[in-house]
This record gives sequence, C-alpha cells and structure tokens, in this order.
Amino acid sequence: MAKKAKECLLYEGKPLLRDGNVLYYGDFNENFIARFTIMDTKPIKDLNVASKVTVELLEKNGESIKTARLTKKAERESLYSALDLGIYWLEDILEMEKEFLSKMAAQ
Repeated sequence: MAKKAKECLLYEGKPLLRDGNVLYYGDFNENFIARFTIMDTKPIKDLNVASKVTVELLEKNGESIKTARLTKKAERESLYSALDLGIYWLEDILEMEKEFLSKMAAQ
C-alpha cells in the first residue's frame, strides 16, 4: 500500500511544524528558521493555553536543525506575540540575506 504524503500547516505562506511543545516556522530549504518553545501553559475553560513561550531565530548549518546556531532569543507571554516576533525576525533576516546576495552578485 502506498504511503500517504503528510500535509503540513502553512502560516503566512511558510510551513509551521510541531514537535511536542516545540514549533518550527520557516522553509527548511532556507538558511534561517524560527523555533518556538512553549515553556508553560495555563488552563482557560477546557483548553490549555501557552503562557510562556521562548522565541529563537536559528541559522542552519547543514540539513539538520540540531546543528543550527542561535542568533536571537526572546521570551513572550503568549503564542500569538511569540509568533508575531519570530515571523518579523525571520522575514527581516531573509530580506537582508537576499539584499546581500544580490549586491555580491552585482560586483
């Protein structure tokens, strides 16, 4: 029987993957990725909601995320504010990298 391809969630056009309490945001073919670690949750009605989230911007070294180098780190009190910051960092660094590469190619 053929294996079914696993679909991943896209958020603002980039993959958002979850591994337990850790979320990864970004295209793994690019040099940078954002990692969100849910450190603490609080119950609201019948749902546990993230109340402490660590945001990290990682520079990938090779194919494995385990060898990635930490470039920025912060902590936020909700997943929404953590995603907002992490996405800003990621888009900013990818734009700077794109500008740098285009300047290098022009020389």
